[in-house]
Amino acid sequence: MSATRPIVVSGMRPTGRLHLGHLHGALANWVSLQNSNDCFFFSADWHALTTNYDRTEELKQAERDMFVDFVAAGIDPQRSTLFTQSQVKEHAELNLLLGMITPLGWLERSPSYKEMRENITDRDLAMYGFLGYPVLMTADIIIYRATRVPVGADQVSHLELCREIVRKFNFHYGNVFPEPQPLLTEAAKVVGTDGRKMSKSYGNSIDLGESVASTTQKIMGAVTDPQRKRRQDPGNPEVCGIFYLHKIYSDAETVGWVDTNCRSAGIGCVDCKKKLLERLGPEQEKMQARREALLARPQDVEELVQLGNAKARAVAQRTMADVRAAMKL
Repeated sequence: MSATRPIVVSGMRPTGRLHLGHLHGALANWVSLQNSNDCFFFSADWHALTTNYDRTEELKQAERDMFVDFVAAGIDPQRSTLFTQSQVKEHAELNLLLGMITPLGWLERSPSYKEMRENITDRDLAMYGFLGYPVLMTADIIIYRATRVPVGADQVSHLELCREIVRKFNFHYGNVFPEPQPLLTEAAKVVGTDGRKMSKSYGNSIDLGESVASTTQKIMGAVTDPQRKRRQDPGNPEVCGIFYLHKIYSDAETVGWVDTNCRSAGIGCVDCKKKLLERLGPEQEKMQARREALLARPQDVEELVQLGNAKARAVAQRTMADVRAAMKL
């Protein structure tokens, strides 16, 4: 690690293949952050257990698929540290120690805790691990002494709880950790094929590197402006997921063309979708080629992750030596 470059930490739960929402919501930003930061990007497999504790047999394959997509999307293991959370046991030790000083009320008021308890109703989430996941998240971040955490504007409150825990630790034991700052990122809006946020759980996603035939089928069947019933009806592109994909994949001239002609009924939804596929199709082909090259050498990807585990472990061990000294343990 450089002594002068900011340290960035972020992770994803291993849910298998990633989709266009992951790419433009997080991965594309991670790729750009590699240029000027020391980056740690990890598979949050312990975090996956907070909701999928009864599906552990799926984790390893899901993680392999996710790491392939990380690298195919442009995460460079030579410039960033790719690792698996559970393979750096120091995360668990720091999680335990932070849990000793984290008030219960802080966890119970977490916005995502309340939201997920309301929205996930097919399993029991009244679990110690689920309630305490912000403590583990804090350990994940500060064990690398991260100074920057990429978040969207809606996630700043989650990071503030992490910062509160850091302040409390430093108050009791000395100035061991920097307070990680939110690195606000403008994520492109990606709407799924049914008009809702793109998500595997909704069955409305398009995978990274999905075949052109499959991508075409999904795009041509995607929901557009629900108020536009007939070809001659003017549309509203601001409520159409296809238009948001145009903003990502098409040039400014094409985006303007779609905007104007949709509103005036100069084009139909089929015309708009075909125009998008002229750009999206080749991008999917390139991503598919990169994925297939990586899948043909699975041992290479595994080796990259093992090297990343070792690099992350070395940093985490140094941090925990300082933590134990500060706590007189």
